[in-house]
Amino acid sequence: MSDEPTTHEAPITAERPEGAVPLTGTDHITLIGSNEEDTVEFYRDVLGMPLVLRQPNLDAPNVTHLFFDSGDGRIITFFVEEGRQSNPAPQRTGIGAVHHLAFRFDPERIEEVRERLEAHGRRYNEFDRSIFYSLYTSDHNGLTIELTTDKFDIPDDRRAEVLAVAQRKREEDGSEYAKGEHLEAALEELGIPVEPADLPDAPTGAGGL
Repeated sequence: MSDEPTTHEAPITAERPEGAVPLTGTDHITLIGSNEEDTVEFYRDVLGMPLVLRQPNLDAPNVTHLFFDSGDGRIITFFVEEGRQSNPAPQRTGIGAVHHLAFRFDPERIEEVRERLEAHGRRYNEFDRSIFYSLYTSDHNGLTIELTTDKFDIPDDRRAEVLAVAQRKREEDGSEYAKGEHLEAALEELGIPVEPADLPDAPTGAGGL
């Protein structure tokens, strides 16, 4: 038996795998929240998500289930309960936990995004992520929230296809990460108009809030 380490790398492709459940998209994501007041204040008042449904948790009627529209009809929900205290300290996640949530905004509204965060007293960091551009903040429970925008106009129904081709372009030139040039080349190969967004320069890398 060989002592050589083995790795398994799944192929990168936008094609649906055979025999898989025929999903049509994300319906909702549910998180354990603290209390309703703080949850509504952040997700409705800061991020601008309408609260579209409130009802008891069907599995625990003493817990309230809040439904927010994240902007495109896809829903994020929270189980909250009166008396639970919010904890803004940074989260330390383990396997199976949520690392961060990312929400998209239109690139031409980046200054408005900054102003709204600042008006609500929310600290944030801003980074160039090579194929997209992101601002990072955190919610009232220390969960990292990424507000991201594309560097190029990518049709939603072809996003997976574009990223898969950009991955191939990255591998072909041996780059460690996908870059804007890979994304641009992918759009050109797929016959999608290359329409770059007007975004400011920002540092790459990471930093704490």
